Amino acid sequence: MAYKLRSMTRAPLFAALALTTAVAACTPSLGPPPPGYVPPSPPGEAAFRASEFDWSTAPGPNTIAGRLAYVKGETHYTCQGASVILTPETPWSRRRMEVLYLSAERAALPADEVRARTAEAPPGDSTPFIKRTICDPADHFAFNHLPNGAWYAITIAKPAHGGAGGAVALMKRVVTKGGKITAVAL
Repeated sequence: MAYKLRSMTRAPLFAALALTTAVAACTPSLGPPPPGYVPPSPPGEAAFRASEFDWSTAPGPNTIAGRLAYVKGETHYTCQGASVILTPETPWSRRRMEVLYLSAERAALPADEVRARTAEAPPGDSTPFIKRTICDPADHFAFNHLPNGAWYAITIAKPAHGGAGGAVALMKRVVTKGGKITAVAL
């Protein structure tokens, strides 16, 4: 009888172990992160580290082909003749986008509001790592010879044909990989 009592108390223990093993076997193995993945910034300040931008300085096989497609109500916007910048994504630049644009993915905000938040953004100078081009008369732009990675495409758009409305700061996160042309609409 003592034997049966012991086996009965062990049964729940073995069931719990079996269940734990089964659950652990179902846990997915995610492997390494995809190219261009930068983990979300922890709340607070992200320190500027020039070494985190090193990946962006190597030439690569990728292209970003962009165009401005921003419309607000009846007003069409243009970036003709304006600079378009491409900032490499790092924990610092991601946090900076979250502060300036209130998003690390995409934004269309009044340019004055974005400028007003500059003092709140993490300090640092990424100028040596930024790529620049000019928006053409058809509101197109391109960046060539880019390495795999994540970037922020940014420009200032103004109402076309003297339309009503102020300047708008546009930002979008873009990932380049695999030697492809990545189409971007701001």
